[in-house]
Amino acid sequence: MTTEHPPRRCSPRAEEYPTVRIVAAREAQLMRTLGRAVNILSTAHGAFAVGGDCAVYARGGPPAEHQVTIIASDNHLTEARTALAAGGMRSIVSSRLGSRQVVGGDLRVILLYPASTTGTGEGLLERAETMRIGQIWAPVLSGTDLMIDKLRHLGSHRCDFVPMLPVARALREQVDWPTVAGATADLPCARAFLGLLDDLAVTGSLEGRP
Repeated sequence: MTTEHPPRRCSPRAEEYPTVRIVAAREAQLMRTLGRAVNILSTAHGAFAVGGDCAVYARGGPPAEHQVTIIASDNHLTEARTALAAGGMRSIVSSRLGSRQVVGGDLRVILLYPASTTGTGEGLLERAETMRIGQIWAPVLSGTDLMIDKLRHLGSHRCDFVPMLPVARALREQVDWPTVAGATADLPCARAFLGLLDDLAVTGSLEGRP
């Protein structure tokens, strides 16, 4: 009779952790890509706003590291990609529904329809505020819309509350929590996370939660 032992898990080596210099360089590259995209789109005369982790960062959240997310109006999404490509970014084919992508250097710029973030997208760009992100100024999605977008991405196969908690704490006073609760009431993972935030006194009282 043989006994199978689970494979031994090796601790990550020190060189596998990103250094402060690597993280800073990645953040600087992201800010350069964001600035380039915002400058190009600002001259294209189409409505847009910064979303995703860059928007969270602008509102006091953790530094963004991976990609730039831009929300463009339904009538200008294709034009936005064309303008970015004309500005020197490489347009790529994406299988993601409702998105267009370009590459600036090693980083992707994801272009999304408003409806792909909060579900309806109604009034999304109108609620955006012009804010400073690094060295640039750009329209940024509201804290409420950002939180709805984050919660809509939680699901049974992707239900990690760890990165969500510092975002919620950073945006807590910028979010209309009852609106968030109402917009995500049909999502079990979102309800669970909002319950956790309520217990941790991050949201205050979620009066009106369905």
